[in-house]
Amino acid sequence: MRAVGFTKINGEIVELERPVPEPGPGEVLIRVSHAGVNFAEVQHRRGDFGEPEPEGDVPGLEAAGVVAAVGTAVSGLAAGDQVTAYLPGFGGYAEYVIAPAAFTYPIGDLDPVVAAGAPTVLTTAYGLLAGAGRLAAGDTVLVHAAAGGVGTVAVQIAKALGAGKVFGTVGSADKAAYARQFGYDEVVVRDGFADRIRELTGGRGVDLALDSVGGQTRADSLGVLAVFGRLAAYGDAGNHPDLTLAVRPLWKSNQFVGGFNIGDLARRAPELVTRFGRAGLDLVAAKKVHIDVTDVLPLSDAGVALDRLAAGANRGKLVLSV
Repeated sequence: MRAVGFTKINGEIVELERPVPEPGPGEVLIRVSHAGVNFAEVQHRRGDFGEPEPEGDVPGLEAAGVVAAVGTAVSGLAAGDQVTAYLPGFGGYAEYVIAPAAFTYPIGDLDPVVAAGAPTVLTTAYGLLAGAGRLAAGDTVLVHAAAGGVGTVAVQIAKALGAGKVFGTVGSADKAAYARQFGYDEVVVRDGFADRIRELTGGRGVDLALDSVGGQTRADSLGVLAVFGRLAAYGDAGNHPDLTLAVRPLWKSNQFVGGFNIGDLARRAPELVTRFGRAGLDLVAAKKVHIDVTDVLPLSDAGVALDRLAAGANRGKLVLSV
């Protein structure tokens, strides 16, 4: 089968030849029509998860298509089903991919292009809010990278779950208008955001801040947390050095810092991945959440897609046509 990937850290995306895999117990084989593009694949390529295999690594955390075969101990899925899947082991940038049945969801009449961009961003956004963030009705929420794939659905999910005001930050002014259309009460440029957020909240601060940027943005987010406010980290788009946080200031200020990592969740609490993913897709089916696919590129342009994400130039969700 045809696939694309890289053979060295920060290497070019090249075509790779792979045998069609066979599903094992609890797995399905998907004939891929479309693959979602995520920032984690940028991290994969830049070596955050280690050296690639000698024969090359195939990125891709999510894919939509048709079930080609099912392994043993699989129920509720059959060959011919139209599905989308979260792929904890990557591999979506290929004509076929193995997916855990637990993370594979029938898509009904949902467009496969949209479905391909759903499993990772929906699971992450829902898990950040309902899981790591312990969102309560009326909470004020701050979302960094508001114009990205997770950011554009996080505001919609937050409102669906009963949040009050939801504010966003973006890296440049030209992204603000784009992000606002998804329901943000206000979107501000990230540089100097803390003063504006304090102003917007009357000095109270926010109950929950979702951060995928890291660095100074993460540190400054602590300064805008309300009493019992929570900061949930879920990425490091800026590739900054890690923060070193003392516990005593958190104790003295009634603040909480945590994180959400879908890969760790898939290993240690897979039932939560399934629950969060299904809940997010239910909101899409109910038309309470819209996934904005802003561009569909051919598989051969996977490197272009990853470069666009790495440069922070993308809005919404990118999808590859396989």
